[in-house]
Amino acid sequence: MSSDNGHSTAGVALQRDEAVSAEQYGKTAGFLAVGVGITGVMTYGFFLVASHTLSTTDYGQISILWSAVFITISTLCCPIEQLLSRHVSERMAKAEPVGQTIRVAATIQLGLSLTFAVLALAFRDPLQNGLFDGNETLYWVYFSSVLCYAVSYFARGFLAGSQRFKLFVGLILSESCFRTLFAVLVAAGVLHGQAAVAFGIVAAPILGLIIVPMIFFRRHVEERAAASAAPPPEGEEHEHFSILHGGGFAAAVLLIMFSEQAFLNAGPIITGALEGATAAAYIFNVLMLARAPLQLFQSVSTSILPHLTRLHTSEEPDSDREFGHTVRMVLLGIGAFTALVTVVVLIAGPKCMEIAFGDKYSYDRLGLLLVTFGMGLYLSSVTLNQAGVAQGQVRRCAVRWITCAAVFIGWNFLPIIGDQQRRVEVGFLLAAAVLFTLLWWVYTHPKEAHPEDVPQPGSPEEIEARLAAFDENV
Repeated sequence: MSSDNGHSTAGVALQRDEAVSAEQYGKTAGFLAVGVGITGVMTYGFFLVASHTLSTTDYGQISILWSAVFITISTLCCPIEQLLSRHVSERMAKAEPVGQTIRVAATIQLGLSLTFAVLALAFRDPLQNGLFDGNETLYWVYFSSVLCYAVSYFARGFLAGSQRFKLFVGLILSESCFRTLFAVLVAAGVLHGQAAVAFGIVAAPILGLIIVPMIFFRRHVEERAAASAAPPPEGEEHEHFSILHGGGFAAAVLLIMFSEQAFLNAGPIITGALEGATAAAYIFNVLMLARAPLQLFQSVSTSILPHLTRLHTSEEPDSDREFGHTVRMVLLGIGAFTALVTVVVLIAGPKCMEIAFGDKYSYDRLGLLLVTFGMGLYLSSVTLNQAGVAQGQVRRCAVRWITCAAVFIGWNFLPIIGDQQRRVEVGFLLAAAVLFTLLWWVYTHPKEAHPEDVPQPGSPEEIEARLAAFDENV
């Protein structure tokens, strides 16, 4: 009798602990959503202020610089960020030390950074004279930004893996504020010119060079104290850190991240190469119709993922119905938002763009409508992608993303449409439509997933997927 009561009491305690854990996890997701949303607004503010302050050519070069930096980061820095977030989370869940993981990741990141530095210096002439129109300052800002962001993204991966999300949000938010501050100081006349605005792009990750050592020093002290207080039993061995463990999921997430960067940043870079910086600035501003809502939508997409993963793994009879209902509600919300933006564009689209980014450009209403429709399809695709990830379909989603990104890049070089800017606008809409169709098929026709591709709430896989959504140009 007493034994049964003991089991009953233990069961009640376990349920209480799980309820508290779920409540805490929900609060964390909400905090992240708000933090990422604010960061997106700050990023939008940087371009808004810069476009009013600089000439069309100078602002166009800033747009190209930004696009080049973030495409490079998605290739060189995000893999290590994902590696750390996944394996630090796994180690901490098993109460194992993370020192080996950090050392291996740091070694790889150092190697990648040195490789980038050597290649960037070797190809300085085509980068400086081709990509940046001979502007030496922009070349060195690009060079320095990538290396500094390597440190920042290293810290993001560690903080996400150790679930220190307050510090994570604090880091990305402080970077956005610091970057925007430079543009504001130029607008106020305290600083002057394109170079000062460009320095804001490299100044943001320099914060990481200040904050990151303090984070890891504190972690080192904590690990030393824990080891002294409770040394591991004699003969106990921890699992050796393997970079290939869970590599399929990580590789798929990284392909999706790279494809997102290509969708948003390839157009301005290609336009700049073919038509010049002024044309690149114009198409960059037009694509802000997609970029700005996406920055704000990150708070939604990152919040629904843990909800969808719980529903997918739940044994409750109504979980599948609730899963579909959640996806439909988000898609309907996106549809309503797209309709609202369409009405605004039809009534005063060009005028609103001039108010937002200055009257240095004459905006075309048809082009704005094309990007608006593309924006709706793109946000819907992001929603379907989160649903696919929750279903364990991340590899199938990644194949669709990278295929559509490659087609979009290739389209921008084809002279099917003579006007390069219109070519980007049409290409963005078509690529988003194809992506939506393909991801809808994946979502409605799921296949048996690899076991490691089904993220559990709070698992390393889910943290990894959410972290990927956080890093859209912040």
